[in-house]
Amino acid sequence: MALSTKAIKTRIKSVKNTKKITKAMEMVSASKMRKAVDAALNTRMYATLASELLEHLSGIDEPNIPLLEKRPIKKVLMVLISSNRGLCGGFNGNILRKSVELFKDKEDLATHKIKSGEEAIDVLEDVEVEVLGIGKKSAAFAKKYDLPLIAVFDELSEAPSFEDILPISNMINNSYLDKTYDKVVIVYTHFQSSLVQTVKVRQALPVTNSEIEEMIADVSKDTDKEKKEDSFPIEQYIFEPGLDSIIEHVMPRLVEIQLYQAILESAASEHSARMLAMKNASESADDMVNSLTLAFNKARQAAITQEIAEISGGAAALE
Repeated sequence: MALSTKAIKTRIKSVKNTKKITKAMEMVSASKMRKAVDAALNTRMYATLASELLEHLSGIDEPNIPLLEKRPIKKVLMVLISSNRGLCGGFNGNILRKSVELFKDKEDLATHKIKSGEEAIDVLEDVEVEVLGIGKKSAAFAKKYDLPLIAVFDELSEAPSFEDILPISNMINNSYLDKTYDKVVIVYTHFQSSLVQTVKVRQALPVTNSEIEEMIADVSKDTDKEKKEDSFPIEQYIFEPGLDSIIEHVMPRLVEIQLYQAILESAASEHSARMLAMKNASESADDMVNSLTLAFNKARQAAITQEIAEISGGAAALE
């Protein structure tokens, strides 16, 4: 029985040490979460305005704008945004499960998102899907399911700057312009609150009105606010130095903004999920310590009772 109390005491000490670690990680994640959430929220207004501009440009009836070109889809590029580390609850699990669903339904993944009334483009058979990973977990996912992984970016800082994502956005834009891929989708986790994060799938290229409207609704603070109709179609404006020149320079920048906002949203979601996971782990450690302490007291009481019984039995035998 003494050995049992000693083992329980050792386990209590181990659980308390684990709680110190999880509590420290919770505090660190809380600090990082505040910074990441501030970064995501501070850029939402800019992303919203950029998305609205992109929406106007996507409504131009011009056949020679490469980033607006809708063509039959043979290859799809999936930009999968995950974390570099674990211990963040269901953050990675949720986004990877969504990715598995997309790969199982390639026909839906390869369908262009269009507005009602537009003519749909037929989906080709044997659609290929390749992965561009952001975060080590996305690379592990591609390896596990034997998926083509064209590149992985796992060295982004926890507070990435706009310049940090330029190599990724340039690769995406160039691969679409040279027709390596016919569609580009971004799979990321949208931050709603410290308790709620939602996996989103966004069609980055080709640019479409319907997809941008959804993105604006996600990042806009006033999602219930009615959208004001533009009384002047964009074709009626006069552009200087020219519409083609503006689109050539502005359109790729606006696509970069959408990717940057998705990465910031994912970073805020990751730190929120990790903070909550570590908080739950600390609370579970408290419950385990209480349970082990009760077991320790019972074991010690049983040992004392047994010793008293043995002494009483020995005394009775001597009489």
